[in-house]
Amino acid sequence: MVAFNVRNVPGSVASALRERASRHGHSLQQELLLILEAAAAEPVTDLPPPPPISLHTVHSGTTSTWSREAIYEEDGR
Repeated sequence: MVAFNVRNVPGSVASALRERASRHGHSLQQELLLILEAAAAEPVTDLPPPPPISLHTVHSGTTSTWSREAIYEEDGR
């Protein structure tokens, strides 16, 4: 089993965690382990944003006109 050592915990945070453990009837160690287990079980939702899309305009030398109906046909988007 792995052990973690958290340094520089503000006194107010340590007190709040001790009070929380007491309210739940746990030791501080048990409470911290439950908090870590809950955090580890959360689904990953903060995925990094996708890379930017790079669009390029190609000039073909000819002129074309497209109507909305021709592009979307009957979908009407």
